Amino acid sequence: MKTIKLSLFIALLVQFAISCKSEVKQPEVKSVAIETEVKKEIDPNATYAKAEFTIDGMTCEIGCAATIQKKIAKMDGVKSAKVDFDKKLAMVEYDEAKVNPEKLTNTVTNVADIYKVSNMKTVDAFSTEKKCNDDCKKACCTKTEGEKMACKPDCKMECCAKKA
Repeated sequence: MKTIKLSLFIALLVQFAISCKSEVKQPEVKSVAIETEVKKEIDPNATYAKAEFTIDGMTCEIGCAATIQKKIAKMDGVKSAKVDFDKKLAMVEYDEAKVNPEKLTNTVTNVADIYKVSNMKTVDAFSTEKKCNDDCKKACCTKTEGEKMACKPDCKMECCAKKA
């Protein structure tokens, strides 16, 4: 009886050792498609307009603002797009023949139902760009960085107020 038990135990041990070796799995290789950026051709004869609008409903910079910016930038006729999460502001330069404010609004709201577009306006320059009036152009905007640094301490010009 002892011999039968011993031989049965050895047979089970050998079976277990063999089955473990055959179950060794090779690492699974997965391939992931990487989205490549397609270069758009800009029509030099097109009339471009700049629009700024507020986007409400964004909760994060990467998931919301970046996604909206990518969707707008991929639109046919959009030259550039920037979405500023902190200011809840989108700035888009687009070909007036291919894109209009309604299409921009639809693109944003189609990303997710929580996004709402408001205060859509066409602008000459984005609010983040340096704006100069005639007096400023003469006295400030045409200055080099060295000239700006040499401004008088009581200078009230915008460029002098922001000297480093």
